[in-house]
Amino acid sequence: MIKLLKEIRIHGRGGQGNVTASEFLAEAAFADGLYAQSFPMFGSERHGAPVTAFVRISDRPIRLRSQIYEPDYVVVQDASLFAGTDVLEGLKDGGLVVINTSRPISDFKIPEEFRVVTVPATELALEIVGKPIINTIMVGAFASASGEIRLDTLEKSIRDRYPGELGEKEIVAMRQAFEKVEGAKR
Repeated sequence: MIKLLKEIRIHGRGGQGNVTASEFLAEAAFADGLYAQSFPMFGSERHGAPVTAFVRISDRPIRLRSQIYEPDYVVVQDASLFAGTDVLEGLKDGGLVVINTSRPISDFKIPEEFRVVTVPATELALEIVGKPIINTIMVGAFASASGEIRLDTLEKSIRDRYPGELGEKEIVAMRQAFEKVEGAKR
């Protein structure tokens, strides 16, 4: 789990649930007794426009209030952002990249010093939830790949926000992403 400060940068497009994904991660970390921050950065603030959200998690109080320039982790909710944005900018050596895609990792030309995990989040969302909102799926993949967040605390955060049938569908999709990533790590 967390050793001092860990920083996560989430790249996606408006309408994909980037800000909500960052909130889920921060809420789950807080529920695990850690300190957490979650905050967005918007550009043109329209559906489909690039959106970046940030999360800091620590076992100590967090005093930083800036954007995240050198993340430990990058979550890419829309792989098309690789074409026009340097989503890997500042990622620390050995950093983890979690990408929503069914394409092979080799398509992305990611330097070898980074660990990469992919998950077909859009396909899972359409199949299980019935709409292409992927935030819960991506946080499940992140939790599995990073080991920084527990699945049960993510589930609680999702149930609190989405009680009822929708929340349960989101949790099923998140668990499937968690298991897909867990299976791929072996």
